Amino acid sequence: MATAKKMAHVVQDEQALADVTKRLRRAEGQIGGILRMLDEGRSCEDVVMQLAAVSKAIDKAAFSLITAGLRECITEGKNNADDVAQQLQRLFMTMV
Repeated sequence: MATAKKMAHVVQDEQALADVTKRLRRAEGQIGGILRMLDEGRSCEDVVMQLAAVSKAIDKAAFSLITAGLRECITEGKNNADDVAQQLQRLFMTMV
């Protein structure tokens, strides 16, 4: 017997999506820089510092997306509060 899967919320806020995309493009550039650093034989410390920076940038993009989704869920008011809380908990736990 197949179980019905709930539809996941898709963020509609164009500005929030543009901000997340901008953050991810920046992180993409940082990753390219890290790869060049490795090719150039840069120090482990320098590489790890840049890895930490890109990791934080990606985390911020994810949290921005979660925040936009939360804002929409609250303002729409169509969703069951318990369902929204469970979904947000899953998303935040994915980030840790």
